[in-house]
Amino acid sequence: MTRRMRDRMVTPAVTAVLAVLLPASTPAGPGTAADATVPAAVAGPVTPAPAITHREERIDTAGGPVTTDVVVADLRRSGVHATLLTGATVGERATVPAHAERAGVTAAVNGDFFDFARSNVPAGPSVRDGRALTSPVPPGRRLAPAVPGSDPADVLAVDGSGTPRLDRLTLDASVTVADGTRLPIRTLNAYAVPVGGIGLLTPDWSGDRNATLCGSDTDRDAPCAPDRIEVAVRDGVVAQVRPPGTGPVPDGEQVLVGRDEGAAALRGLAPGDPVVVEHRLSAASGVPPRTAVGGSPVLRDGAAVPGLDPVVREPRSAAGITAEGRLILLTADGRESTSVGITLAETAEQLRRAGAVHGINLDGGGSSTMVFRGRVVNAPSEDTYRAVPNAFGIVAP
Repeated sequence: MTRRMRDRMVTPAVTAVLAVLLPASTPAGPGTAADATVPAAVAGPVTPAPAITHREERIDTAGGPVTTDVVVADLRRSGVHATLLTGATVGERATVPAHAERAGVTAAVNGDFFDFARSNVPAGPSVRDGRALTSPVPPGRRLAPAVPGSDPADVLAVDGSGTPRLDRLTLDASVTVADGTRLPIRTLNAYAVPVGGIGLLTPDWSGDRNATLCGSDTDRDAPCAPDRIEVAVRDGVVAQVRPPGTGPVPDGEQVLVGRDEGAAALRGLAPGDPVVVEHRLSAASGVPPRTAVGGSPVLRDGAAVPGLDPVVREPRSAAGITAEGRLILLTADGRESTSVGITLAETAEQLRRAGAVHGINLDGGGSSTMVFRGRVVNAPSEDTYRAVPNAFGIVAP
């Protein structure tokens, strides 16, 4: 018996959903309900499609059979909206079922790649309820499969009107000191500060602050920067200048962490100095997101991104956007003889097949987990559900 069979049984409701989502194979002809000459009284009332649906599919690939789960949500419908699911801090992890239950969402899928087994902080930008939580790490420090043309700032974003889009969120941040000098801030609550840079940590951070100044822009295991410092700011004034520490950032406080040239610049500050810390995530589209999760685009304008890997098969999670603005969540089971996983190239194809014109790859492997109406509907590849720092959720009636 497979893990999927052990975890759950497919109910007749899935067949009903498929009947709603998949078009009939025979075109409508004269005398059918689709014929414009049939009176409305004869055709009967049109039942609107559900606001959110789930279906399971078995597909054949070059590597073997694969089971996918697909959720489609219409964010234009009243009472339907997307939200980012997180813990109290950016590095706090929970399983996708726990995230979903705590937030009361109808559907959820795991989110961005993250600094696994270290800070556990997401690699890319994240926005919850309009508030910026994290900015991207340096390109060489993003833990994810290589996707041609992708950028650590890439996100799936949903704006305040419920419109989803692929976007890029870059950090616009600085600390201005008493003489008017403006020092650039390179990261917000990121697990890796670029070499020579300054990072900003807020009360959304709870991990090892010193570790953000270790590694290089290309090697997470490189030694810590020889010159490191942190500056605590409270009420617009420098409260303390000290070696980088560990633990959470207290409420009402901001911590500037610097390495190399960034550390040298921060050493000019002293307790009591007035400073102005400003930060925001700027969207390439010009539309501020209400919700955003990091990922790598694999489908644009109905076509797969050129150069996607066609060989490596893994459990996958992804999200897509239809031409009408519906949101698609997708998982593909893997690492089993009954479901061998899909490649990045096949991920783009499965999103397109589900109706997406744009799509993004999310964290995969043991993280891939989908919840629909209170239960896990896919078959995660590990014996226990992996705890993740964020998930992408949908609230629906």
